[in-house]
Amino acid sequence: MKFEANITKRKDGRFMGRFIIGYDETGKVMYQYVYGKTYEEAKKKLIIGKAIESQYLSGKNITIASAYEEWLNAVVNRVKESTYANYKLKFEKHILPKFGDMFCSELSADVINAFISQKFAQGLSANYIRDIFTVFKTMLKYAQEEYNFRLSLKNVVLPKAEKKQSEKINDAEQKTLVKYLKANMNLTAFGILISLCMGLRIGELCGLKWADVDFKNKVLHINRTVQRICSENGSKKTKIIISTPKSTTSFRTVSIPDFLMEYFEMFRNQAEFFILSGSEKVIEPRVMQYRYKKILKSAELESHNFHKLRHTFATNCMQNGFDAKTLSCVLGHSTVAMTLNRYIHPDYSHEHRLMNNMCRLF
Repeated sequence: MKFEANITKRKDGRFMGRFIIGYDETGKVMYQYVYGKTYEEAKKKLIIGKAIESQYLSGKNITIASAYEEWLNAVVNRVKESTYANYKLKFEKHILPKFGDMFCSELSADVINAFISQKFAQGLSANYIRDIFTVFKTMLKYAQEEYNFRLSLKNVVLPKAEKKQSEKINDAEQKTLVKYLKANMNLTAFGILISLCMGLRIGELCGLKWADVDFKNKVLHINRTVQRICSENGSKKTKIIISTPKSTTSFRTVSIPDFLMEYFEMFRNQAEFFILSGSEKVIEPRVMQYRYKKILKSAELESHNFHKLRHTFATNCMQNGFDAKTLSCVLGHSTVAMTLNRYIHPDYSHEHRLMNNMCRLF
């Protein structure tokens, strides 16, 4: 009977197979041995052993950069273009320069912790570092499933998340701002009022078309958002995209206050025109942010980010009797907890009134 070159019959009658599992420090080949009472048993064990080792070796010898490219190809059709661009930005700016040439099997919690400490020392915020790690972990999960290497991340220590605090625009400043907008009413001023009175994100505001306005039922449909993202060609250039809202819950219908309806009627235009431009041309968030800062300066108000209008809207709602669930739906949040933790800030004068009202019982 003719045996395969890597299967031999021992003097004790058993059959022995061997296959390469690597090389030692001197370059000498290292073997793994399998045994069977029959030739067929040894051959079967040898085939299984080779398959397992081949998969293991592929995991040992694939670099982070190679695994990243495979992962990108796997997710490109499953995530939004903005999410894909975010993955690429974080990987190519932070992860690949440090880990790109490293084999996946060389990673450890200790190595990743050192990377996190380095980023923190460079001045990156705790929240941004956590975002980088989340993207890295998602890619590593894919690589582990494809190449069967083991990597425990339970000992990775992330910096404590920072609570984003942004005080609302105070009541006096709100009145000043609204007075200025009314006196200088145009499409930009109208857009600012929409965000202040309806809580829209700046990208959602820029994406509004007149077709989204239901004049009969006095509601506004949020169906799209405008973003500037990094181009895919690896350059530092960016591009404008019009896409679906941030999440599934961001698709929503919001009631239009009567106060704003007169302005919707005043500026009413063709269905496919964007509200902010009054044409088919889109106004991007960066331009709207610039215009807002210019208006704040003209109104002699302290400069702040456009997103503060959304914070202000949410806090105003809670102080005027909105329940958390309704407000969460209006803002397009996936959970009530997100609304309460991120957007609702204490107003001690309001709290003082509530406490006094409660004590009237006595």
